[in-house]
Amino acid sequence: MPNVNELFSLKGRTAIVTGGGQGLGKSMAIGLAQAGADIVIAARRIETALATQKEIEALGVKCTVIKGDMRVEEDVIRMVNQVVEEYGKIDILFNNAGTWRGDDAEKVTTEDWKEVIDVNLTGPFIVSREVGKVMLKQGKGSIINVASMSGMIVNTPQNQCAYNASKGGLIMLTKSMAAEWADRGVRVNALCPGYMRTEMSEERYQRKDPAIERWFSMTPMGRSGVPDELMGIAVYLASDASSFVTGSTYLVDGGYTAW
Repeated sequence: MPNVNELFSLKGRTAIVTGGGQGLGKSMAIGLAQAGADIVIAARRIETALATQKEIEALGVKCTVIKGDMRVEEDVIRMVNQVVEEYGKIDILFNNAGTWRGDDAEKVTTEDWKEVIDVNLTGPFIVSREVGKVMLKQGKGSIINVASMSGMIVNTPQNQCAYNASKGGLIMLTKSMAAEWADRGVRVNALCPGYMRTEMSEERYQRKDPAIERWFSMTPMGRSGVPDELMGIAVYLASDASSFVTGSTYLVDGGYTAW
């Protein structure tokens, strides 16, 4: 019988976290590092990533920051080649980089629509495809796509059709890749947070946006989540503790979708 502590250990493994310099990505990257993984942070803006790098290295693991746009194939291929050259393998991928645009559907511009779809869906596809090639050669790997409960329900009171569509598409991409790669050793799952208080949403909290009270009233736990509450599920999905899990969607939403 395996030791449960060993199942959750990530010692000796290499993890890429896109958008890992702040917010949800930062907490997940630190959680993986605490479990023993070496971390690669891929980000368009590296100032915050460099600060996070110092926190991760203080945990006694290696951390590399790579600047790049995950929507651009050349950037992704360069990143993957650099990671393989430096670390020799890629064990874990967290597709976390994302964006949000909200408006009434009839007001959403084609440019805004494309921006959201490109960042939230096309980017994760490109990264998963290129990292997947490495993992398939290895015969092992775990890909976690950070989707959202918004890929499963339509939020209220804010209108955000592009965001919802991008996250719904990411969930289906997760299932599709999981089904294709399951018998070749690569697992693909989706993590779907609910309302989380991060740098991206902090402005709403500071100005006491009336939407927040609505969110809380519709959440059984009566509050938003904080990024550190994703550390545990991140380690679980990345580790051998979830070795029989693929094509699954994990909600972390304080019960929001239960009502």
